[in-house]
Amino acid sequence: MSEPHAHMQMWSLSLVITGVLALTALIYLRGWFCLRKAFPDLIAGWRLAAFISGLFLVWIAGASPLTALDHRSLTIHMMKHLLLMTLAAPLLLAGAPAFPLVCGFPRLFIKSDHPLAIRSAHWLDHARMYPVLCWLAGTTVVIAWHLPAVFQLGMRSPWVHSLEDGTFLLAGLLFWWPIITAPPSLTGTTSTRWSMALYLFLATLPCDVLSAFLVFCGRSVYPGYLPAAQLFSLSPIQDQECAGALMWVWVTFAYLIPAFIITVQLLSPQTAYASAPARATPAARSLHSSEAEVL
Repeated sequence: MSEPHAHMQMWSLSLVITGVLALTALIYLRGWFCLRKAFPDLIAGWRLAAFISGLFLVWIAGASPLTALDHRSLTIHMMKHLLLMTLAAPLLLAGAPAFPLVCGFPRLFIKSDHPLAIRSAHWLDHARMYPVLCWLAGTTVVIAWHLPAVFQLGMRSPWVHSLEDGTFLLAGLLFWWPIITAPPSLTGTTSTRWSMALYLFLATLPCDVLSAFLVFCGRSVYPGYLPAAQLFSLSPIQDQECAGALMWVWVTFAYLIPAFIITVQLLSPQTAYASAPARATPAARSLHSSEAEVL
């Protein structure tokens, strides 16, 4: 593929992604304001800020000028995927998007009894009840897209590259789904909280292995970066080592800090998790039950 044609495709994809994200933000805003007008205590303002911030990070990783640089630097390529999986995904979920998005859509487009919607809702509910599936989805996506043959395919085609970014975002949403969207009745139990801490800790292990390989293998794993003009005056090997180190440190902070906080809370004598469901606010319970009905 010629370079001008590739740039044109990247530009077209960036416009499409920007349009989709802007439309999603408008629909969410419309639904959020409708909900706030009808039920002022149902969905807090910080959820709006979280969702819009998540969309902005998706735009940075998928449609901003940064996307043109990841063909020249593995470090930037790695940064994009980390933004999608560890920041954008949990922020989007923290925005409790299901109910505001449904309320934001015109009624003409809402069919609650659509078979596809029903099957998707059941699948997501099972995913929350079986977090191993979510953990495996996230790990599989990270490992699969870093295989040299698959990685080079994404580097050659802008469309495959956008598919790669989309799968990283989807994997991030699935990974964080059992943690962020669990209802208060489940998050309050001690066993579930311990499993969440273990879930986060185990997620660091495959990333540690991959990042250590990139740092210490001593050869260029992805030949596509060898002829590229290097940024920051780094050689291809140095760029690869920097990318691996970035992944190592970033994932450690992104997964182990929440796991550490959960562990400290569980070990704190002042915290009584057995009564947490009773302390959940009516607005929180209403939001979770409303989202369940929507799904």
